[in-house]
Amino acid sequence: MKTLQSISQTLKRWQQNYDNPSHQEYPQQSCSDTEQNMGTKPKWFKLICKVHPPVMILLSVTTITGVISYRFYNQPELAVGTIAPTTIVAPEDGSFVDHQTTEEMRRNTRSGLLPTLRHDESATESIKSSIRERLERIQEAREILLANPEIETDVLSSGVQQYLRTTQESEWENIIDNRTDLNALSEESNSIFAQAIGELINYQQRVDEPEFENLINKIATQRSNYQVAETLLVNFSEMTDEDRRQFLDLDEQQWRETRDIVNRVTNRILTQGIPFGLPEAMRLSTVETHLSNREIPSPLKGALVRLIGSNLRTNLTVDEEATKARAERAAEEIEPIMVSVEQNETIVREGEQITQADFVLLDNFGLSRRSINWVGVLTSAALTGGGLVGFMAIATKRTQRRLRRRDQFLWWLLGISVPVISLFDVGYNSLPAVGFLMSSFYGPVVAVSHVSLTAGLTLFQTGAIGWEYLISSYASSILAAIIASRLRSREELAFLGGGVGLTQGAVYFVVTLASSAAVGTLWYVIIPGAIWHGAVGLTYGVIALGISPYLERFFDLITPIRLAELSNPNRPLLKRLATEAPGTFQHTMFVSSLAEAAARKLNCNVELVRAGTLYHDIGKMHDPLGFIENQMGGKNKHDQINDPWESADIIKKHVSEGLAMAKRHGLPQAIRNFIPEHQGTLLISYFYYQAQNQAEEDPAIEIEEHNFRYDGPIPQSRETGIVMLADGCEAALRSLKDATPEQAMAMVNKIFKARWRDHQLDDCGLRYDELPIIAEVFINVWQQFNHQRISYPKGALEMKTSK
Repeated sequence: MKTLQSISQTLKRWQQNYDNPSHQEYPQQSCSDTEQNMGTKPKWFKLICKVHPPVMILLSVTTITGVISYRFYNQPELAVGTIAPTTIVAPEDGSFVDHQTTEEMRRNTRSGLLPTLRHDESATESIKSSIRERLERIQEAREILLANPEIETDVLSSGVQQYLRTTQESEWENIIDNRTDLNALSEESNSIFAQAIGELINYQQRVDEPEFENLINKIATQRSNYQVAETLLVNFSEMTDEDRRQFLDLDEQQWRETRDIVNRVTNRILTQGIPFGLPEAMRLSTVETHLSNREIPSPLKGALVRLIGSNLRTNLTVDEEATKARAERAAEEIEPIMVSVEQNETIVREGEQITQADFVLLDNFGLSRRSINWVGVLTSAALTGGGLVGFMAIATKRTQRRLRRRDQFLWWLLGISVPVISLFDVGYNSLPAVGFLMSSFYGPVVAVSHVSLTAGLTLFQTGAIGWEYLISSYASSILAAIIASRLRSREELAFLGGGVGLTQGAVYFVVTLASSAAVGTLWYVIIPGAIWHGAVGLTYGVIALGISPYLERFFDLITPIRLAELSNPNRPLLKRLATEAPGTFQHTMFVSSLAEAAARKLNCNVELVRAGTLYHDIGKMHDPLGFIENQMGGKNKHDQINDPWESADIIKKHVSEGLAMAKRHGLPQAIRNFIPEHQGTLLISYFYYQAQNQAEEDPAIEIEEHNFRYDGPIPQSRETGIVMLADGCEAALRSLKDATPEQAMAMVNKIFKARWRDHQLDDCGLRYDELPIIAEVFINVWQQFNHQRISYPKGALEMKTSK
């Protein structure tokens, strides 16, 4: 009961908001014309404005319910998973295709099929080049060793020579220091060291001292060349010190055989191909397997395994087109699943659960009892109505916008576009574009609420089918809904479109990968779908950006970007104002400075204030000389007229003419509101008092005050209220030359109090305690325009430039 009362109160509040809109942050018109002109409209128009809100709500609930509940229109009562109320037998022989099971098997085949791979020639050549570089460097190092002085094997054995040129520096220095008494080192425990000492002692005993010193020098030279050769191989981190020695100590024949083995094994492995993600241990094991059937010493085999295996990388890439074609062929090769039954054979027994095969038979025999599922339809209506009520409540409370007919229609149009597209099961929807547009037009709160409601209804509509697509598009639409309203240029919105596409593709990839991990789907199989969905998101961003100006114009919407475009001084209307009424244009610029500063201080819509102020006096172009700021010190036109009633009509006409010009040039209603509301119903006091003076001289003259007041309306928003105050203070502040800030503040407060007492600010939402804040801002701006300047001496101004 409380819920029904809450909904009733909400609907009444909407109706009141529609009929008597109070001050709003972003003023819009509830009908085509202002509320003050409603009295001039025919009765049928007034009736439409009265009944439109509930009719639009009813239309929205009805149409959206009709779309999202389409699956309930022909729903079988005896569906899969239900219990058979009676035993049902086949009326005749039949064999039918189980389309659902067949398609599910084909879908699993497409998603689970391993991809077709192809060689990446550039990667293959890079691997070969890397191994070739190492072989060439080893060859360079070996060529350095060829310069070593030859030592006969009858002098020192090959093993001892190899040991002496590679041994540690400390052991070699030990030999050098004791070469005159090598017998002192002969008892060392190191067997190879002892063997080397033994062979050196034998040679020392056979030759004289110079020949022995020559041998020591040859060994030293070999050691130096060996160290240089090793230095060439230091940069190859996969080689250990032992690996380098293995390659350098091979004789020429062994080296040629080794190099040939490396090239053949590398080419064979690369020809077979290395797929992405192959662990390093498996790569090394593969190399070891290829080397196992060759007679290679174990230390050298380990060096070759590390040399080849460490440089092997993936050289196979996914051939997306071939993979897709093969998946389609594999899916088509799956024969349709057939379900057969003979006449009078039992399809399902009473009390048994109906399986998919049972349902195929029941449905094809017309025994599944298809009908409209009214429970499902009513549930759809309840969800739609509840969601719509909640959305409208949020939109009304948070944005404080008037519920115009155009706004309601646009909300419905964007909302129903998503479930309509989902009817065709194309795998994507327009949620990103909806979030993009709703945020640009109505702000992030309304946009997030709208896309969340739409996504929820679409998920209910599809019955969780294709939820991966919906989640990715919902994520990208939330991004667009949060950010779009904060952007101030088409270029920024274009970048947002790219971010929307990237988000949609990335979320689709992650969600699909997570949901498919159980069946072993490889991640690179999902990449084409992720790229496609990213492209779809980007496309919807481009579409939203493209249609946005048309929607702004057709639905009379204001956005920061449109306001910035309207504020461009090169707009035709503003160029005319600067040319035909230059004094008014300067007046406008000063009023704009005052109003913008105050709007920024009070957190109002600064862009709207700027644009509205620039156009608030365009009507003065109808008779520029009728306004003193354009007379340039010439004769006052009104002195020649000498008729206060006619002069007042000329002054008032700048409002009606301004509205006519604004309509002809297609200015949005929010901008047109500034033209009448900045004057409200103010008294044109100069000519009113002139008329009073004439009436005192001629008692037959009757004066009616309304003839000297503007037609209004009074300001209906904080923005137009600020502009009224700025417009009233502009001339007064300009006239102050040597006044102090205190004197200027006193004058501004006097004007503010006059506006307040005249009830001009009653409907705009400005509070009395905010007027001092606005006055302080106005004085600050006035001081900036009237700052002190240096007084140049006369002589300085008359100085001649030196030659």
